Amino acid sequence: MKVLLLKDPKDKDSGPDPYVKELGLYGLEATLIPVLSFEFVSLESLFEKLSHPESYGGLVFTSPRALEAIKICLRENSKSEAWSKSLKQRWNTKPAYVVGKATASLVEEIGLSPQGEKTGNAEKLAEYICSREKGNSSCLLFPCGALKREVLPTALKEKGIPLESLTVYQTTEHTNLQESLSSYFSQQGIPASIVFFSPSGVKFCLQHIQKLSGDFINHVKFAAIGPTTAEAMEAAGIPVSCTAESPTPQDLAAGIQKALRLQNCVCSKNTAHISS
Repeated sequence: MKVLLLKDPKDKDSGPDPYVKELGLYGLEATLIPVLSFEFVSLESLFEKLSHPESYGGLVFTSPRALEAIKICLRENSKSEAWSKSLKQRWNTKPAYVVGKATASLVEEIGLSPQGEKTGNAEKLAEYICSREKGNSSCLLFPCGALKREVLPTALKEKGIPLESLTVYQTTEHTNLQESLSSYFSQQGIPASIVFFSPSGVKFCLQHIQKLSGDFINHVKFAAIGPTTAEAMEAAGIPVSCTAESPTPQDLAAGIQKALRLQNCVCSKNTAHISS
């Protein structure tokens, strides 16, 4: 059975995409279609703030893109040198809060030690931060996207924990999205399952998928990488067959396998009932 993953492929240099690989272990044939494009902004302002760790109590990352913004900054020799010589060590005396393993691994790549990677979503990360920070603590620096949800900032504000948000990337629809979706559906047919990885993905893809699937859309098992995406899907009228327990290839693959197995059981019962 086929599964359509609405996400960017993992960096080719780091081997096969872990989601495609994990679903393959269940005998599912997964295909990736990039949905989003990102434009990085305010990079000078970002590095200026990173140059003053004494002004902050720590860092907060809820997206791998925020780390990509930092890595772009560090491509400049002078900035990379300043980071390696002193800034990295000074930031390492403070917490770097993250949501999920993908973000945590990128934090490690720039030489910092992530905390909170098992939280899995913004709500749980907010709880985690609130359990460790005091209301009178120094401000946390939060590089984020223009479409960030207000769950984490609101939760911290209610506890009196200061947070400084800085927009470092903007999200737009991938230029080849419509063409890629049309090509997939014409060549592969209707997939057994379609997975959304972000609320933005729901916003940019849903209309195209509804058009391409037609009446067969009711046969598709829709899956979400996490509760935030699931909420966006439900708000758009998509029935969510499964939500990954945590945003990992293992949990997503297990959830999809279970949803498809239940569907097959129902189909088998209906067939048996009709034939009898």
